[in-house]
Amino acid sequence: MANMINRRQFERFALPPMYSRVTMRRLDGDAFEYEGHAYDISEAGLCFEIDKPIEPGATVVIRIDLPTVTHDEPDFVEVFSRIVRVDEDDQEFGPVRMAASFSRFVRFGDKQRLIAHFCTGRYARAA
Repeated sequence: MANMINRRQFERFALPPMYSRVTMRRLDGDAFEYEGHAYDISEAGLCFEIDKPIEPGATVVIRIDLPTVTHDEPDFVEVFSRIVRVDEDDQEFGPVRMAASFSRFVRFGDKQRLIAHFCTGRYARAA
């Protein structure tokens, strides 16, 4: 068996797909026209699925819904991202799974809010 090396810099966390909504828009678009679900997430990126594939290398804005603790905090974070992988097997039959790397968060404090959610114990560490 080949020796697998984990090159990830940040720990990944598994998300319950039906409860981890993401919406996405292309950088040149105004509306969040794509909707789907996240599977796992880290400080640096996200694995998710939406109904239509987006070409690898495309720059998009992803809105990730977060469960809120209080009503004073936003219930989502937004991040400029680059599509890095599209699962070729999914493209013919329904939702397409893909991965995005985060470039920068849209609003001040969004990255810290996301990291704080990892520390709540709600999420299991992904393999």
